[in-house]
Amino acid sequence: MGVKLEVFRMTLYLTFPVVMFWISNQANWFEDTVIQRKRELWPPEKRQELEEFKERIRKQREERLLRAAQQRS
Repeated sequence: MGVKLEVFRMTLYLTFPVVMFWISNQANWFEDTVIQRKRELWPPEKRQELEEFKERIRKQREERLLRAAQQRS
């Protein structure tokens, strides 16, 4: 039983990563699953809000750095 079990385990160890790699590199699967999930998590409205938030933070940081540079001068 030992040799048969080892052959089965080795087959499983080699097959599993190859199959997972093959599945994950299927373009249709990627579009159907990953991209759709991304759109569910971050719809365009939320992305717009996030971009506006990033812009506000960037402006605040620039203003803070400008004030700090003016105080040093």
